[in-house]
Amino acid sequence: MNRPLPPGDPAEFRRNRLLDVLVPTRNRPAELATTLAGLAAQELPDGFGVAVSDQSDGGPAWAQPAAATMVRALRHTGHPVLLTRRLPRRGLAEHRAYLLSLSTARLVLLLDDDVWLAPGTVHRLVTAIGELRCGFVGNAVHGLSYSDDVRPADQDAYVEWDGPPEPERILPGTTQWSRARLHSAANLLHVTERLRLAPDEWRAYRISWIGGCVLFDRAKLVAAGGFDFWRRMPPDHQGEDVAAELAVQRRYGAAGIVPSGAYHLESPTTVTDRRVECWQVLLDEESAAADRPARQRQQEMTP
Repeated sequence: MNRPLPPGDPAEFRRNRLLDVLVPTRNRPAELATTLAGLAAQELPDGFGVAVSDQSDGGPAWAQPAAATMVRALRHTGHPVLLTRRLPRRGLAEHRAYLLSLSTARLVLLLDDDVWLAPGTVHRLVTAIGELRCGFVGNAVHGLSYSDDVRPADQDAYVEWDGPPEPERILPGTTQWSRARLHSAANLLHVTERLRLAPDEWRAYRISWIGGCVLFDRAKLVAAGGFDFWRRMPPDHQGEDVAAELAVQRRYGAAGIVPSGAYHLESPTTVTDRRVECWQVLLDEESAAADRPARQRQQEMTP
C-alpha cells in the first residue's frame, strides 16, 4: 500500500540554491514518473531542488505509486521536492508563473512532464550557461520514433554560435524563426551523430526557441517579464514558453546545446485548444503600441 506523501513546505523550499527544476503537470501520472526518474539519475555537485505543480482533473499525479516513489528517491538522495496543486486552471502561462514564484534559485530548469533526461544532461546545461553567460540554454527534445526519418533540409538550420550568444530579436517569417524546423522529429539527433563529439564535448547553436527543457538564469527571466503576461491571456492558450524565451533572447541572447539529453515521451498532448498563441498576442500588442504615437500625431495634424 502506498503510504501518504508529504507535500513539502513552500517556505522551506525557497532557499538559495544553484538550481531548481520546475515541472508543471496535468493528467499524466506515468509520464510524470518517467520525468522524475530522469531527474533522480542526474548528478550535480551543488544539488538541485524540484517543484512539481499539478492541475489534474482527479487526484494529483505525484500521488500515484510510481511518481511517489521517484519523489521519495529524489528526497532520499538530498534533493528537496515541493509538491503543489494549482487550481482552478488559469492557463499554462499562469501555471509557469506560479512555479517560478516558488523558487529563489540562481538557475531554473523549466522541464515538461513528458520529457526523460539522460544522465549528465543537467550538469552539461549548467556548465553551458555558466560559460556562455546568456539568458538561457536548452536541450531540444528528440522524438526517437523518427530516428529513421532523416531530413537533410531541416538539418541545414543548424548554425553554431561563434563566441558568446548575442541578443537577437526573433520574428515570425524571418530566417531566424525558421530555425525551429531543426527541432522537429529527430533532426537534432542526426546532427549530433554527424558532429561526432567527444564524450565531454558540447556545442552551442543558434535557435528560434526551444520547447520542453530550458535552463534560465532566473534573474534574467524575471527581468524580461517572466510569465506575468498570463493576466492578458484567456485560460486556453499555448506558446507561453515561446513568448518568454523571445523576451529573454532580445535582452540577453540564448543558445541550444548539443548533445541533447532530452527525449520526448511522445504522449498525446494535454493542450487541445490551440487557438491563442501567447507570443502572437504579445507581438500584436507591441505592434499596436508602436503605431499609437503615429496615429496620435496624424490626428493632431488633421484639421
